[in-house]
Amino acid sequence: MSATDPSRNDTPMRPVRRSLARQVLPYAMLSPAVLVTLAIVFLPMLQTAWMSLHEYVLFRPKNFDFIGLDNFRAVLADDVFWISLRHTLIWIGVTVPAQLLLGLVTALLLNQNFPWRPLARALIIIPWALPSVVIALMWAWIYDSNYGVMNDFLLRLGIIQSSIPWLADPDTALGAIMLTLTWQGFPFFSVMILAGLQAIPKSYYEAASIDGASTWRQFRHITLPGISGVLVTAVLLRVIWVANSFDVIFVMTGGGPGYATYTLPLYAFIKARTNLDFGYGSALAVTFTILLMIIVVIYLRRTGKALR
Repeated sequence: MSATDPSRNDTPMRPVRRSLARQVLPYAMLSPAVLVTLAIVFLPMLQTAWMSLHEYVLFRPKNFDFIGLDNFRAVLADDVFWISLRHTLIWIGVTVPAQLLLGLVTALLLNQNFPWRPLARALIIIPWALPSVVIALMWAWIYDSNYGVMNDFLLRLGIIQSSIPWLADPDTALGAIMLTLTWQGFPFFSVMILAGLQAIPKSYYEAASIDGASTWRQFRHITLPGISGVLVTAVLLRVIWVANSFDVIFVMTGGGPGYATYTLPLYAFIKARTNLDFGYGSALAVTFTILLMIIVVIYLRRTGKALR
């Protein structure tokens, strides 16, 4: 075989080509997902940020005047914004801990040995699997003051003396919706925590029992440290999802009565989609995004220090 044989000249290049292909392949596999994320997430975010700097009302579609930070100044002077911000903080601060506690108790129960445990684990996911619109309509019927199950149940127990318009009363509307979202979201914590519980070796509990550790001490020194990473991730995800959730509120009350159930995402949606003021609605959305990012950063720093 001659020295000019092309097959011999190509042989040293094959490992280089294989190495290059291995380096490029992961990026090639990820590129479709990255492009889709850019198209449906980051580009709309940039468009929203740009639109927030303009006066853009759909009643005047040809007017797209640059006004700088005027929309943001108007947001800070808007009383409804501060009402919505307060409701959003209450919404997050009550709903997420309630979901966490209920999910933790449920996960601890589902981690025990009892008959029909696989069926119970399958049924517990139903609230999480149902569409938000279905849940909102179902709970709106439950809260109905005329034929709702909630009033009928409380009347039979003698807790209340007359039917309560749960969703029509400003004092009870937000709390009623938070109860609905707690019921919808606790299975997420249950599944996440249950997975963390099953990753803890049983030998830890056996050794603790031999040493005479009580159930509470086992929970405090074995269970909680074992699921701490899962809890941090689950709480972070739920804070983001609950903060951005407004579909249940929109279906159940539309933000009413008055502004009693307004949250920032709902207020931004109403301004942009109902009032057709896309400039001001975008400013509300950008303001809420910045506030949420601050909350997330503070949370990650505090939990990061706690886990070290």
